[in-house]
Amino acid sequence: MTTTTRPARDDSNGRSAQPVTSAARERLLATASGLFYREGIRAVGVERILAEAPATRATFYRHFPSKDDLVVAYLRGVDAGIRAQVQAAVEAAPSPADAIRAIGDAVADDLASPEFRGCAFLKAAAEYPDPQDPVRQVILEHRAWYTDTLTELFAEVFGDSPRRGKPEHAARHFMMMRDGAMSGAHLDGVEDVGEAFRRGVEGLLTMLH
Repeated sequence: MTTTTRPARDDSNGRSAQPVTSAARERLLATASGLFYREGIRAVGVERILAEAPATRATFYRHFPSKDDLVVAYLRGVDAGIRAQVQAAVEAAPSPADAIRAIGDAVADDLASPEFRGCAFLKAAAEYPDPQDPVRQVILEHRAWYTDTLTELFAEVFGDSPRRGKPEHAARHFMMMRDGAMSGAHLDGVEDVGEAFRRGVEGLLTMLH
């Protein structure tokens, strides 16, 4: 049976105790993650999650003191998956430009997935507008990491070219195109949007330096 590991707690002497594992926590998180992504966070209540997991209310609150704690765990799981995907693309690519292309290809491929329902972070941001909300903070942290990663890659691509563009501008342009593609793919046609996004990424690589 697969289990999820929670962070280790410190004992009274300041030493890290052994991680606590719980199949129930993983089941709750997996169930909630699927529902949140497909139907929206506010639209899914705790009772629905408990019914589909299934789990008792006591089990739920033992692992997640509130629904928002569960939402944070859901988004951190999405964040971890995207970070792993980007890291794999960077490590496998023969050059920084190819790494950016690979990241762009992964975005375009996601658009065509039957399970695709848009960007989990953009959808969550629409439901949590308060910049001080812990959920919103996870969203902002993810986007900052994504933009910083792209900025570093574009800096390597542009190098010392006399026509060198600003890497941070290219990274933000990539993010803007990504947001637009993820928001409009099902409205404007997945294949057309995916190809337009790929052309846009190639343009960033070849026109700015």
